[in-house]
Amino acid sequence: MKIMIAPDSFKGSVSSTQAAQAIDRGIREVDPAIETLLLPMADGGEGTVDAILWNRGGKKISCFAEDPIGRKIEASYGWIAEEKMAIIETAAASGLPLLRKDELDPYKASSFGTGQLIVDALERGAETIVLGLGGSATVDAGVGLFQALGLKFFDAQQQELFRIGGKLSRVASLDASALHPRLSSLKLIVASDVTNPLLGKDGATAVFGPQKGVSVNQLAEVERGMEQFSRLVAEATGEDHIQKPGSGAAGGIGFMLYSFLHAEVRNGLEMIAEISQLEKRLLECDLVLTGEGKIDGQSLYGKVPVGIGRAALKNNIPVIAFAGAVGDGIECLEEEGVTAVMVISDRPMAVEEAMMRGEELLFEAAKRLMKLLTIGIKFGGEAKNE
Repeated sequence: MKIMIAPDSFKGSVSSTQAAQAIDRGIREVDPAIETLLLPMADGGEGTVDAILWNRGGKKISCFAEDPIGRKIEASYGWIAEEKMAIIETAAASGLPLLRKDELDPYKASSFGTGQLIVDALERGAETIVLGLGGSATVDAGVGLFQALGLKFFDAQQQELFRIGGKLSRVASLDASALHPRLSSLKLIVASDVTNPLLGKDGATAVFGPQKGVSVNQLAEVERGMEQFSRLVAEATGEDHIQKPGSGAAGGIGFMLYSFLHAEVRNGLEMIAEISQLEKRLLECDLVLTGEGKIDGQSLYGKVPVGIGRAALKNNIPVIAFAGAVGDGIECLEEEGVTAVMVISDRPMAVEEAMMRGEELLFEAAKRLMKLLTIGIKFGGEAKNE
């Protein structure tokens, strides 16, 4: 038997690489003879760097950047020297996991740190940047990111603005003359599973604002500022990307990347599946193990376990998904190729404890699964011999 191990990250707990290795250890604990193929996956969010480096080689580069509220932190990105390619996750310097719940502040949180990582990659000689847009803590429409790249923003009195966060209504004009010179020749690939437009009921503020600290009372004000700002950008660039799918990704960063850098947009999961030759390598395997932190009906919309299930279904390969938690709608996943979902906790426990013990729980869950499979194989063989 050959088993493919292709999980997403368990957000805030373990990376996709750590998850794959923990599952692999659990399998080998029960049956060292089992052949495994590890393909850590991602959808453009957390784990994108690890997944691409695992499949393409390269290394991580560390540098100092600002977190969403301006603290100096050490963040990293992927670097493939032969291709002069950098892989950057928005979450690395501008992500929700960097803040405590009481630190969430839509009017203060900035994407400036992500811009600093891009600048570091440009100075290193990057000709291609893959930018994953998942998990940001910001609704600043990428203002902070572009300030790090040299774009200047001014208020109505022509005073330059700094760290405005989601107070986009303050921006009255902008000046793109000092944008980093290497941007003109950069190939920018945006990896994202988000197709939301910038504005409206399906937009960046309405859908993603609340998880970033936008209160019910602030939603209308943040949306108005986003709309006013986007009209200003559209007028300045002569291009209107407000309703373009994905413009609402990462609190509106997608909109600015389209407007100023003409980014190429790729579905994050599809891109990593292509890099890892997922469909070709599935043909080598008898079973696929995947997983992510939470699996529910929303997983149908571009999440890794369902993407894996759909690919495996074409060749009738069973898929079992590990989950930190499950929600409503998982019964719909079977027809998408996810044969079964297995919760990794072995007893009731607080979310915080489960997240701290992510690798251990995956290891133990893989052991339990392998013991069940061993029993199934044994009884299946006996039934055939009767």
